[in-house]
Amino acid sequence: MHNRTTHNRTPSRTLGRSGIEVSALGFGCWAIGGEWSSSQGQPWGWGAVDDDESIAALRRGIDLGVTFFDTADCYGTGHSEEVLGRAVKGRREEVVIASKWGNTFVPGSRVSDLVPDLTPAYARRALTDTLRRLGTDYLDLYQLHVGDAPLPQAEELREACERFVDEGLIRGYGWSTDDPERAALFAKGPHCASAQLNCNVFEDAPAMLALCEEQELAAIIRGPLAMGVLTGKFSGERGGGTALGAGDIRATPPAWLRFFRDGRLAPEWERRFEAVRDVLTSGGRTPAQGALAWLWARSPRTVPIPGVRTVAQAEENAGALAHGPLTAAQLAEIDELLGRTDA
Repeated sequence: MHNRTTHNRTPSRTLGRSGIEVSALGFGCWAIGGEWSSSQGQPWGWGAVDDDESIAALRRGIDLGVTFFDTADCYGTGHSEEVLGRAVKGRREEVVIASKWGNTFVPGSRVSDLVPDLTPAYARRALTDTLRRLGTDYLDLYQLHVGDAPLPQAEELREACERFVDEGLIRGYGWSTDDPERAALFAKGPHCASAQLNCNVFEDAPAMLALCEEQELAAIIRGPLAMGVLTGKFSGERGGGTALGAGDIRATPPAWLRFFRDGRLAPEWERRFEAVRDVLTSGGRTPAQGALAWLWARSPRTVPIPGVRTVAQAEENAGALAHGPLTAAQLAEIDELLGRTDA
């Protein structure tokens, strides 16, 4: 996997130039924020959650060698950060915590229209609130959560992040964006450590991965399981036609979420999943483990952050670490099966 190993032999990565070491797999904390929505009722969450189960899942991940946890202040309008803070209480030095800022909300309201505030003053207020919710006095990685923020404002925010580093409030920073030009702007900052990007078996991101390699950034991968499609639980005899519940963003998807339609997995994406299922499940892997293995094979800089809500999900995702990456031949086979012959 082109990496070092920690004392517990969990494959690891370094967050770009920061020197911060993390497990090659992280856990994403969007779903544990629970239900929240826009003022018009558009769900932004993944449905109802059990906080005790969420905490047990996160702690199980730590026990299995997962050290990197990624959240955002707006997830559940603060609730995700609070739950993560409870989960790592007493174990702060064992973990690396990333959060994001930029979208405004009223804490605890469960409602946000994701209106951005791109001022340095807001970044500082948001960071102060994030640290309080997490119960910590520093954040390992702080990420701008507005993917299309204008470059002049982003440059000001990069400099604000440098000040936060100087003050000991954060150790590094990055931008959650799928635009290489924007990621490159942040990368000009000495303490920029990462870019967070959407990438998975169905949606490759060659330009962003190349930028991360060129700029020595960690590639934190959101959407690694294609919003659950690559787990296989919506496909085949048992999963085909599975309906999504109220309060789940996939049940009434916004325009950018193209995998689901009318509350179910769209047939064209089920066909694509079935086309690659056998490759993903090679070597005794589950489909989700195979999808994570694809990302590790795709670039040695990737740190996928699949979401977890249950102990079972935590165990399955962490289990991918033991299998390691797919082979180059398997990557080529998946490209051919999906019609990416020029990839």
